[in-house]
Amino acid sequence: MLMHRIKMALLPPVGAWLIRFLGKAVRIRTEGGDTVDELYRQGRHIILAFWHGRQLMIPLAYRGTEGHVLISQHRDGELIHRIIARFGFRSVRGSTTRGGAVALRQLIRLGKSGVDLVVTPDGPKGPRQVVKIGVIQLAKATGLPIVPLTFSCSKKKSSRAGTVSWSRTHSAGACFSGESRSGFPLTRRRQNWKPSGASLRRT
Repeated sequence: MLMHRIKMALLPPVGAWLIRFLGKAVRIRTEGGDTVDELYRQGRHIILAFWHGRQLMIPLAYRGTEGHVLISQHRDGELIHRIIARFGFRSVRGSTTRGGAVALRQLIRLGKSGVDLVVTPDGPKGPRQVVKIGVIQLAKATGLPIVPLTFSCSKKKSSRAGTVSWSRTHSAGACFSGESRSGFPLTRRRQNWKPSGASLRRT
């Protein structure tokens, strides 16, 4: 227990510092961010969705002002909660294996109240990069558009170093259309879930 308390006291500030350091150390370019900015200019909010393995730079890529992040109730989730809180994010605790139904209801209430929701549609236990039905249910219940986001990095002096990609979706059916430009394959779980053609990248 003592080691756990020490870990929770020391790692969050160190983790937040490392993320900020990476943000300053790499050249970042955003592509398609104007689509998300237009949603905000219209007074709308979004469901920000990214694969579980792409969460490192999300605090630097987020373009909104108030994001509520779905995080598991596991010990690792507590560590993530403490790190992202240093960037102004708030947490909703729960997952498919523990507290999921309560968390989903809380997210729906928050989404209807006028804030952004941040989720990993494949979840911490996978299957990896396979969308689960929860994010679609969330979009239908709140009427918020799903905006997928990812980032990628490449070697020094490469024109693609530090690329972050956004893809806009429409809220009515919580569907994608077109082709993915995010740099990784999207696996369909349902027939109406397809990669988006509007790509926003940040490099």
